[in-house]
Amino acid sequence: MRHDELRSLSIAHMDCDAFYASVEKRENPELADKPVIIGGGKRGVVSTACYVARIRGVRSAMPMFKALDLCPDAVVLKPRMALYAEVSRQIRGFMEELTPAIEPLSLDEAFLDLTGTERLHGAPPAVMLARLVKRMKDELGVTGSVGLSHNKFLAKIASDLDKPHGFSVIGKAETQAFLRPRPVRMIWGVGQAGQDALERSGIRTFEDLLRWDREGLMVRFGSMGERLWHLARGEDHRRVTRNAPVKSISNETTFHENTKDPDILDGHLWRMSEKVADRAKAKGLAGRVVVLKVKRADFKLITRRHALGDATQMADRIYRTARAMFDQLGAGVSYRLLGTGISELVPAEQADRLGDLLDPQAEKRASAERATDAIRARFGNEAIVKGRSLR
Repeated sequence: MRHDELRSLSIAHMDCDAFYASVEKRENPELADKPVIIGGGKRGVVSTACYVARIRGVRSAMPMFKALDLCPDAVVLKPRMALYAEVSRQIRGFMEELTPAIEPLSLDEAFLDLTGTERLHGAPPAVMLARLVKRMKDELGVTGSVGLSHNKFLAKIASDLDKPHGFSVIGKAETQAFLRPRPVRMIWGVGQAGQDALERSGIRTFEDLLRWDREGLMVRFGSMGERLWHLARGEDHRRVTRNAPVKSISNETTFHENTKDPDILDGHLWRMSEKVADRAKAKGLAGRVVVLKVKRADFKLITRRHALGDATQMADRIYRTARAMFDQLGAGVSYRLLGTGISELVPAEQADRLGDLLDPQAEKRASAERATDAIRARFGNEAIVKGRSLR
């Protein structure tokens, strides 16, 4: 490839191509030319669809029943997160050999800052990134697409321009000309509600956005207006941050069939509370707020939050708080989705320090949970489980 700024650009975004599906095809070569969908059952959603399935219109987060209507011959596989995490770890190892400035966004994508690495590697960032994706293909059997630019915003856009197995560049000199005709829906992090608000204001392209002054955008869109003003000009001063803060920890599930069985719902709520607690303990974090999320059979989404007296990372406390909020929703209701989590995160040292005078057994349960954690750490996650989780 050729570009006038190819040797001077150093901010990149690497995004694996249909990562989960690619790993599954690597594991089973017979799936190579078949449409593969990773996701739940008929009542679940699509986690990932390979490019053969995408040609048929299948997309991530699409309800599974709709995906199968579009692609009835698809091979549907349940996610194998442990396998995907291992391949992701190997890719991260390849990245670490290029630069310490890596900001992972998920298992299959990350920002990289290769500023100042040319002397170390004897080649400019563009060459090292090309070698990275070639190594991923040769050694791991998965492909990735690279976006290279002068900031994170443009690198993220560039990585999506030529998928799969693409390499796209947006230089400083061409930034304005590139952005002007493009739709503002390309802005990463602006959800559907934000896009609708822009549409109602007559803002469909970056050129439309450039007609607004900074004050007008801030009056219309609040704090997002300031960001929009800068992005319209291709400006993004965020650094590639190796240890970006985690804002929340959560887990949710979509049921294959709607259910109002209290035992089933209770069992799921406990298992999810355990998963949230395990992740919080692994990261050394705790949450001041417990969050409950449900979707009823009529598709109405309900979210409840409860602020705790002090932060927690204990499964028992997360479960009991979430269960209390769930009980307030009323009995006999059928649900299709259930989830819980913690937010307003703090270091674990600030967690679970205050006793509960209204629940004298709380400390006893916490001690039992810590003992359970020690047993699982030594003998595996399945070594000891609560009867509640077997429902």
